[in-house]
Amino acid sequence: MADKTGIEWTEQTWNPTTGCDRLSPGCDNCYALTMAKRLKGMGAAKYQTDGNPKTSGPGFGVATHASAITEPLRWKKPRKVFVNSMSDLFHPGIHTADLHLIFGVMAATPQHTYQVLTKRHGRMRSLLNDPQFAHMAFHRAKMYGRPDTAARTWPLPNVWLGVSVEDQKWADIRIPALMQTPAAVRFLSCEPLLGPVRLHPGQGQLPDWVIIGGESGRGARPFDPQWAADLIADAHADGAAPFVKQLGSVWARDNGASDAKGGKPADWPEHLRVREYPGTP
Repeated sequence: MADKTGIEWTEQTWNPTTGCDRLSPGCDNCYALTMAKRLKGMGAAKYQTDGNPKTSGPGFGVATHASAITEPLRWKKPRKVFVNSMSDLFHPGIHTADLHLIFGVMAATPQHTYQVLTKRHGRMRSLLNDPQFAHMAFHRAKMYGRPDTAARTWPLPNVWLGVSVEDQKWADIRIPALMQTPAAVRFLSCEPLLGPVRLHPGQGQLPDWVIIGGESGRGARPFDPQWAADLIADAHADGAAPFVKQLGSVWARDNGASDAKGGKPADWPEHLRVREYPGTP
């Protein structure tokens, strides 16, 4: 089964693939890499493929799990699903044919909302702008039981696409690629935020949703609450929904917060207690 999660902005995780490689500074303290090593030691079947020691690690090599791909077909209750909390769906090590299957499952289960987050913005943009990719996804959806007479709406109305943004450099690279990708909802995960980021409201660059968070855990880097305040202002200026997830371990330690990750809004300055979702007032 997919896993329940403590991630505040979703309800469940689904990992049809696992494993990844560090790509940019936001990956330096990757929680998933550390967790994969622990799961490998526990004998977890999904985490027995090792990755490149320079960019990945034990149990964190890219692997696709055929039995996990079809999990959502068995879920009756609608849910909000974070896709690949332990991988990157658009990693080059994941075959396009497997992505056809995964998007086919999402097309066949319109009752669920899928949230896909990537640092591989280029491949995401290329594939999802390709009519052949959409055609193959709908072909797989028919194989999974979606009626062929069902409306073929592309982009899929139940799939949200997002990119990770840790600093201004990557914001300026990844956000334009996201905005050039067809999606029902576009979002940013500015976590871990490692420096100030401005979104240039009014220039047609903003997505629908902006998640903001400091870094937590061992080796966490500092987070300035002003970075969150600026992102909230930029989001509101262009009608996007900001969601402050946490202020990070360094802030929590320095301010005597009740949660080690700085994740309890009651501890924060009042102007940062903002948790909005796209499409809500």
